[in-house]
Amino acid sequence: MATEAIISELNYASKSEAHWYAAYTNARHEKVVAHQLVDRHIETFLPVYRNWRRWKDRRKLVELALFPSYVFVKIDPLEKLRVLQVAGIVHLVNFNGRLAALPEQEITALRNGLDRDIYAEPHPYLRVGRRVRVVRGPMMGAEGILQRKKDKYRVVLSVDVLMRSVAVEVDGMDLQAIG
Repeated sequence: MATEAIISELNYASKSEAHWYAAYTNARHEKVVAHQLVDRHIETFLPVYRNWRRWKDRRKLVELALFPSYVFVKIDPLEKLRVLQVAGIVHLVNFNGRLAALPEQEITALRNGLDRDIYAEPHPYLRVGRRVRVVRGPMMGAEGILQRKKDKYRVVLSVDVLMRSVAVEVDGMDLQAIG
């Protein structure tokens, strides 16, 4: 399954203060919103992936948003009203009333990966130190604390009665956050 992205590249000299921001959209309106933003000459990035979906009567390869309900826009903060006027956009992500800029290198890395057809799909957000449950594989059902060592995920399983722990390596796709 190849991945693609809907991208609009518009570079204006006036965008020297432009940063990437996440626009929260109505559910399943990401593509429509992205096209409307492109029509308004706003630099847009909608990372998508392809997945087979099954209905009772057929199977179909569909293109879905990698980050459901989000479209990324590169704007000067003074242009936020142009974005908010687009039908389907609920708000721009902010903290304490200030727009939350996304790191340029993260967007660039994601774009480069999708351009090179890496396989990507949504995954629940897992934070190191959080309790997780192994949902697939030989350790299925085990619960522990998520750790990371180099490029591997490790789950620290504790045997409380013995007051001992053991770290096991697991695939991140086999984990589910608890609580």
